[in-house]
Amino acid sequence: MAEEDDPVIRTLQSLRGKICEAKNLLPYPGPNKMRDCFCTVSLDQEEVFRTKVFEKSLSPFYGEDFYFEIPRTFQYLSFYVYAKGFMQRDLPIGKVAIRKEDLSKYSGKEHWFSLQSVDPNSEVQGKVHIEMKLNELITDNGSVCQQLVVRIIECQGLPLINGQSCDPYATVSLVGPSRSDQKKTKVKKKTSSPQFDETFHFEVTRSSSYTKKSQFQVEEEDIEKLEIKYLLQPKDNGNKTSKTDDLGSLRVNLTYTEDHVLPSNYYISLRDLLLKSPDFKPISASAAHVLCDICRERYEAVLPVVRLLLHYSKLVPFVTAVAELELEQTQEANTIFRGNSLATRCLDDMMKIVGKRYLTVTLKPVLDEICESNKPCEIDPIKLKEGDNVEVNKENLHQYVQKVFNSIVHSSMSCPTLMCDVFNALRQMATKRFPDDPHVKYSAVSSFVFLRFYAVAVLSPHSFHLRSHHPFLDEISSTGSKESSGVEESLILKEGEVHKRAQGRKRLGKKNFKKRWLRLTTRELSYHKQPGKEALCTIPIKNILAVEKLDETAFNRKNMFQVIYTEKLLYVQANNCVEASEWVEILSRPISVETGSVARPLLRHMLAASHVPQACASIAVYQGPQKEQDDYSHFTIEDSRETFNTVKHIREVTEKLLEHHETFQKKRSTSTKYGSEDNPIVGKASQHQ
Repeated sequence: MAEEDDPVIRTLQSLRGKICEAKNLLPYPGPNKMRDCFCTVSLDQEEVFRTKVFEKSLSPFYGEDFYFEIPRTFQYLSFYVYAKGFMQRDLPIGKVAIRKEDLSKYSGKEHWFSLQSVDPNSEVQGKVHIEMKLNELITDNGSVCQQLVVRIIECQGLPLINGQSCDPYATVSLVGPSRSDQKKTKVKKKTSSPQFDETFHFEVTRSSSYTKKSQFQVEEEDIEKLEIKYLLQPKDNGNKTSKTDDLGSLRVNLTYTEDHVLPSNYYISLRDLLLKSPDFKPISASAAHVLCDICRERYEAVLPVVRLLLHYSKLVPFVTAVAELELEQTQEANTIFRGNSLATRCLDDMMKIVGKRYLTVTLKPVLDEICESNKPCEIDPIKLKEGDNVEVNKENLHQYVQKVFNSIVHSSMSCPTLMCDVFNALRQMATKRFPDDPHVKYSAVSSFVFLRFYAVAVLSPHSFHLRSHHPFLDEISSTGSKESSGVEESLILKEGEVHKRAQGRKRLGKKNFKKRWLRLTTRELSYHKQPGKEALCTIPIKNILAVEKLDETAFNRKNMFQVIYTEKLLYVQANNCVEASEWVEILSRPISVETGSVARPLLRHMLAASHVPQACASIAVYQGPQKEQDDYSHFTIEDSRETFNTVKHIREVTEKLLEHHETFQKKRSTSTKYGSEDNPIVGKASQHQ
């Protein structure tokens, strides 16, 4: 079939990491040296992530994880440290800029980086598309002269200024021993990808030593009309050795990956293999379990597997089976579900997907109340401020904890049915495993819902003397307290703040775009004035016909996309390129993309499974492991024969995918020309704004 001969390959880039801490930041120039600081992550100059503000410190500890897929090309990954402004703009303290080509040097490890100064001349990025040709002209007196024709076609990916598109123009300079000619294009308003299409002519003199041989990697006959794309580089301002030691440093951990995803039909075999996992005996020999053992990183395999099984209504039996396996290996009731196992990782991701709305409705009102009242709660004597009363702070803290706990307890009937089904299974299995422990049925549930879901310092109500019994845990883990899970529930897939264009307006302008809260569930797409408010408009999923990204020129705005549905069009602007890509992806993608997400790390880590077949054979023949345990210590092998067969099937699927990827890479390497958009020439150029 044609698609197999020339498959459409998607290149997926992803970045995960942690902003750990900063130290020795530049003090504030005043009597109070401390600063309120935060850190951002930017692709070139587009912000895609921001930490919380750390108050009154020159060595703030952030400890915030980030993960996102990168939807476009970029040159630099940058971390900016800012001092929070009150009556003025936030002040940049310094930055760490890492070229895309250098990201592999720092992958998977923590590094301290010295902060560099934020110099406007270093904030240059983008591509310029030009066309050049050399003509020979006959003058009026009959002599021959040469004319250099330079056509400035367009620029792409210019930086944003304070988050907004700039007003760019371009200059073309011809510099020689005795001349310096400069010509300028028209200014283009509010765009980071200006279309110029202006042509300039320069009279030149060809030297007697001129040949048609070009320094560029193009065919000889193309030299008279050479089309080039340059990456814009920072201007050399003679400040290469600027002092940076006094700006401070930043500790980060990051991992950048770039993978290629084939069309969905290439992953059918892998998808079918994974969907058999919940019914596989033993569960440790299932494809999903083995794959998650191979790919140990949480974001690499577990999350796509959870999404895939959730979509096909197979997550509950799989999670129940892996939890039962962990319980069989747990020796003491007080250590139940405490480790970072496959069961706990699956449940973590399941609760984040299924329970997102429940968590917001339950905690947001009380957390808003706590933040607005802003009462001091510090009880550590070392951290008390002058004039603080520790007894008053204790009472404030007790009241806040009581409010949060009450909100959680009173929300039990709103807990999603799928979560209740899992909690009920955990409760029954824990009671069966430890029949003499009357509290294990509560600790099995509270280990997840409190420690891992609410992320507060409450493991169980009894331990903190907040309640003498556990009504909340009884209700969410009881089969009789809610409707049957046969009733399909609406799950929130994504939500967040966007700018929506007013429908029916023909004129452009800021007033036509308003902030709205966009929410996508398994049933509908809706937008609201604020989170928690009633929907202003609801679009059933079945009525959505298409979702498309829009060119910047459509509304003179970046990160725009449109939702085409039966009644009309919905125009939406996301906050950044990552958000826009995520919205378009989740609104339009088939679930097979999740299978592709599973295959990506599998292709990278399949070597880690190379020792498992030998280990299985050794166990089967000699009734015990003969290989070094480190070769397969993180694999669970209950049934050596079944595990051997599963790994064999996974390897067969992986080898076929590798063949398709290698074919694609060969085609790509031969078709990408030097000077094209995918392989631009890196040269010195200036950007004027």
